[in-house]
Amino acid sequence: MNKSAAPASPAAPGPSPFRNAQQREADRASKRDAVLLAAVHLFNQRGFHATSLDDVAASLGVSKPLIYHYLGGKDQVLFECMRIGLQQLREAADEVARQPGTGMDRLKRFLRRYAECIMEDFSRCVIRTGDETLSPEIRPQFRALKSEIDHAMRKLIAEAAADGSAKVTDVKLTAFAFAGALSWTARWHEPGGALQPAEIAEQMVEILTRGISP
Repeated sequence: MNKSAAPASPAAPGPSPFRNAQQREADRASKRDAVLLAAVHLFNQRGFHATSLDDVAASLGVSKPLIYHYLGGKDQVLFECMRIGLQQLREAADEVARQPGTGMDRLKRFLRRYAECIMEDFSRCVIRTGDETLSPEIRPQFRALKSEIDHAMRKLIAEAAADGSAKVTDVKLTAFAFAGALSWTARWHEPGGALQPAEIAEQMVEILTRGISP
């Protein structure tokens, strides 16, 4: 009696055609980042009120509902752009605070990074788009984040004064003067100019800090 042939062994499984949770989340983050980058470019170029979500969607070749899906309405898109800009400044302050040197050394490093961030898209949006454009529900969150940056700058100024590397009579007023002067670069700086952002930041910080040099 002939024995029937044994069934063929199944082929070894190849890569799954389905994306796992980590890959799906990475895709979502990538698409969300693309929307934010497109939005912040348009907000900075045209102004918040002159830019619609239809404009943002058209620049990406997607539909407006997709933007709502990933981020929500126009106010939320703006807040996320501004939050990223403030986060960049806060991370700069935290990094500088851990570095060695005198208080003035750390203060100068932070001010240079502050100026460089302000000339980048997201932090530029913080300056070019006032918080009055945010909805009353979102505005307190923005102001709380901005206050953290202000306090971080005051702390660095106070430390420079305390160790004698800076001569400061009014920490709050000095912080306002530095922030005001450096933030204004968001209004007048245009990419592609004769000086790179790092060069502008270096020169401005040297000019500004001469007033508190002992």
